[in-house]
Amino acid sequence: MQHPLDRLAAQVAPGMKLAVPVDYGGVPMALTRAIIERDIGNLHLVCVPTGGMQVDMLIGAGLVKTVETSAVSLGEAGGAPRFNAAVRAGEVHMLDATCPAIHAGLLAAQKGVPFVPIRGLLGTDLLANRPDWRVIDNPVREETDSDPIVLIPAIHPDAAIFHAPMADRFGNVWIGRRRELAAMAYATQTTLVTVERIFDGDLMDDEMTAAGTLPALYVTDVAQVEKGAWPLGLWGEYEGDTAEQHRYASAARTADGFAAYMADSQQKGAA
Repeated sequence: MQHPLDRLAAQVAPGMKLAVPVDYGGVPMALTRAIIERDIGNLHLVCVPTGGMQVDMLIGAGLVKTVETSAVSLGEAGGAPRFNAAVRAGEVHMLDATCPAIHAGLLAAQKGVPFVPIRGLLGTDLLANRPDWRVIDNPVREETDSDPIVLIPAIHPDAAIFHAPMADRFGNVWIGRRRELAAMAYATQTTLVTVERIFDGDLMDDEMTAAGTLPALYVTDVAQVEKGAWPLGLWGEYEGDTAEQHRYASAARTADGFAAYMADSQQKGAA
C-alpha cells in the first residue's frame, strides 16, 4: 500500500514553484524529507514570508534553483548554513524581498490581478535588484506633484505545502490564526497538506472551528502524518525540538556534515 507521504510527494514535480511557510507556521518537515529522498530538484521556493530549516535542507540537498524570500534563518540555532554557503557560491538565484512584498504578490494572485501597489520599498536598494518590481507615478493622484508607487507582480506558486493540526474527512483543514497558510492556498491551484490527525466530523459545521478552517475547495490532498513538523514545532500541539535543531545547525556547517546528518535521519526514519 502506498504511504500517504508518497502520494503527496508524487504531486511535487521538478521545476515547481513551491510556497512554503515560516518555521513557526506549520512546516511539513516529513513531506520535505520525502521530497529530498525522491530528488525532486530545480525548485523555486517562495518563503511566506521567511524560510528556515526546511529551506536550508532543500538547498543542502541540491534541489533548489531559486529562493524568493525576505530572510532565511534557523532562529535561535543561528544562521542557515547551507543557504549561506549556496548564496556565497552562487549556487542559488536569490530574489530578495520583504515580508509585505511577499504577501502583496500572493494577494495579487488571489485577487486575479497582475500586481498590487505598495509604498514601503521606496528608497531601498531592493528596487535595484528586482527589475520585476516597477515604480510608477500614482495614476489616480489628484495633485500635479510626483507620487511614486511600487508595483509588486502577482506570485503564482505551482503548489503550496504545509502541516496543520487537523483536517476532517471532507478535506477541510484547520489552520487557526495562521492566515498566511490560507494566502498560500488561495494563490495556487495545488495545496498539499500533512496533518496530525483526522477529525471525525465536519470542521465547517461548528462556529468555533469554521472561522479557522481552510475549506476543502482550496485543498488538493491531505495526508495524516503524526509529528509531521518535527523537529520544528506546531502551534497548539508540540514545541520544537531545540536540541535537534542545534544538532542540525552544527552538522550542516559543512557539506559533509550535512550529508551525514541527512543519512542518519533517513536511517532513523527507516527504522
